[in-house]
Amino acid sequence: MDVKRLELLRELAERGTVGAVADVTGVTPSAVSQQLKVLEKEAGVALLEPSGRGVALTAAGRALAQTATDIAVAIAKAESEWREFMEQPAGDVTLTTFASGGEMLLPGLLTRLADEPHINLVCTDLDVSKFEFADLTPDYDIVIADSPTTSASWHERGLQVIPLMSEPLDVALPEDHRLASKPSLSPKDVVSETWIGAPHDYPFDRVLSQVVASTGEPVRIAQRIADNGIVESMVAAGHGIAILPRFTTREHGNGLVTRPLVGIRAKREISALLRPDRFERPSVRFVVQALRDEARAVSDAHQAV
Repeated sequence: MDVKRLELLRELAERGTVGAVADVTGVTPSAVSQQLKVLEKEAGVALLEPSGRGVALTAAGRALAQTATDIAVAIAKAESEWREFMEQPAGDVTLTTFASGGEMLLPGLLTRLADEPHINLVCTDLDVSKFEFADLTPDYDIVIADSPTTSASWHERGLQVIPLMSEPLDVALPEDHRLASKPSLSPKDVVSETWIGAPHDYPFDRVLSQVVASTGEPVRIAQRIADNGIVESMVAAGHGIAILPRFTTREHGNGLVTRPLVGIRAKREISALLRPDRFERPSVRFVVQALRDEARAVSDAHQAV
């Protein structure tokens, strides 16, 4: 039996007349009567009987009207429980990140989620040289992305873009390099050096493009390496200098030092990208907020040093 027709029978039991049911449901009395006749056929028994100038419920009609009430209560309870479930953060949340972003943010993020047993964060890292960050959003709930600026194309694609942090990009040098004694470096200071570069179109590589634009001189890139750990080792061994991210570059007793690069924009913007429908899930929103809190903590910790 159709739930909507059962609701009409329930309304008739409570309101007494077909006209009153028509008024409250916004249809004609004739339409109400037709639907009740269909319900009688579905039930296989008379539900209504003449009463004066109107109709009244038979015993079977009153019993079915009570059943309709029970069904309405069950539906309302189910909807309430579902709304409550949907408002609680629970379930799997998938996240992917580029390597240094994961190194910087995932340990603390997982610690923040440790007290939320109903959320299962499933993390992975990908070689970003093979992907456009936005193209990953159909396959992952959250994509941690980096860019010299927030990409306009992300907004054009209708993605939810959550800024996490601005991370400075520094010049990494061997600790015995002639420029290591300077507190900061300008493009003119470093343009003639041998560089360990990043793959084309990485944020680090775009900083070198700014060095060229600022000085009008070319830079000599001896190698292009994606892994920051390898770059650190090569710089420490004296094979060139490099642009590296401030928050994850190791420079303690390993033969490497870093210095700020001034006079140009030397930073990367780190954001979380999501499809708008994913962002509506309470579990995803909860993880995004924890991610924002962790990014703020990382930034604050380095600013305090």
